[in-house]
Amino acid sequence: MVFLEQIGRFFDPLSLLIVVGGALVVAWLRSARGEAAAAFAALGPLLRADPEADAAAAVRVANAIEAVAQAKGLACADRVETAGRFLRQAAFQLASAPTAESFAIWADRELEDRRRRHAAASGFWNAVADTAPAMGMIGTIIGLIGMFAQMDDPARIGPHMAMALLTTLYGILLSSVIAGPIAARLERLSEAELAWQLRVLDRFTMLARAELVPLRPVLRAAS
Repeated sequence: MVFLEQIGRFFDPLSLLIVVGGALVVAWLRSARGEAAAAFAALGPLLRADPEADAAAAVRVANAIEAVAQAKGLACADRVETAGRFLRQAAFQLASAPTAESFAIWADRELEDRRRRHAAASGFWNAVADTAPAMGMIGTIIGLIGMFAQMDDPARIGPHMAMALLTTLYGILLSSVIAGPIAARLERLSEAELAWQLRVLDRFTMLARAELVPLRPVLRAAS
């Protein structure tokens, strides 16, 4: 019971609302439409992601697609069983691409879209990390104002002083222990993921250029 009482002293709903709620609202206002939802959705892969295993699986799939393409043609590339959405989409685009250049254009656009989405997710959490200390300072000022307003009654100073200190604590914790590490890990995972995806798409582009014969204009003989 004593331990729970000690822990309870560090919990204040109003201080949490000021810091956490304020930081999330400011980050949401700084984000484009849908980026906040994507940032929270990224928390799932944040813990489950294994870029090294994904890269190894992608190499195996790429080898299988190359073997099928060389044996049966690129039109059969999408028949290879793949686990991830990215590889399935890449195999489909490779099988249906009319020219190597069209596949290369799609690959560049896909990587750029993924890079932008990843940057938006990590940017949201960076915004939370940047804003949290400021929200903590706002709560501290509010607490100090309430404390000075009750100087004639020492018994009522304590809650305002606790709020002033707890909002500062919450701001530091949210910035340095939660949001900042989340943003940093998302950035590292993004770099690792985009690296192996770029390697796979480069292999597929080379395969497309080797297998797809570019269309040549037919020259009509002058009459």
